[in-house]
Amino acid sequence: MSASAPSSYGSRPRPTGGVELYAWLFMRISGLALLLLALGHLFIMHVFNSIHTIDYNFVVARYLKTFWRVYDLAMLWLAMIHGVNGMRTLVDDYLKPPARGLAVKALYGIGIAFLAVGTWVIIFFKPAGG
Repeated sequence: MSASAPSSYGSRPRPTGGVELYAWLFMRISGLALLLLALGHLFIMHVFNSIHTIDYNFVVARYLKTFWRVYDLAMLWLAMIHGVNGMRTLVDDYLKPPARGLAVKALYGIGIAFLAVGTWVIIFFKPAGG
C-alpha cells in the first residue's frame, strides 16, 4: 500500500483544524461514550430486569434518583448531537447549495426541538398524583 493511499475505501482525510476537527473528534469520543451508555442501558433494562417489571412505576422509582436522570440526559444529548452531526456530514457530502443550507437548517431545527422536549421530560418528570 502506498503512502498516499487512503486508509479505507471512501474515507475522508482527518480535518486539520477549525470546527470540522472538533466535530471529527466529537464523533469519535461521543461514539465510544454512547456505546458504553447504550450497553449499560441494555443490561440494566433487559438483562438485569424482566420486561414484565418495566412499567410506569419502574420509571418513577428510577427517576427518584438523580443519577438515572443524569444518565438518561447524557445518553439523550450525546445521541442527538452525534446523530445530527452525522447527518450534517451526509448532507454536506450529497447536497449542493442552496438545498444543503436548507437541509442543514431543518436538521438543526428538528434536532433542537427533540433535544428540548426530551430534556424537558427528563428534568421535569413528576409521578402522577405527586
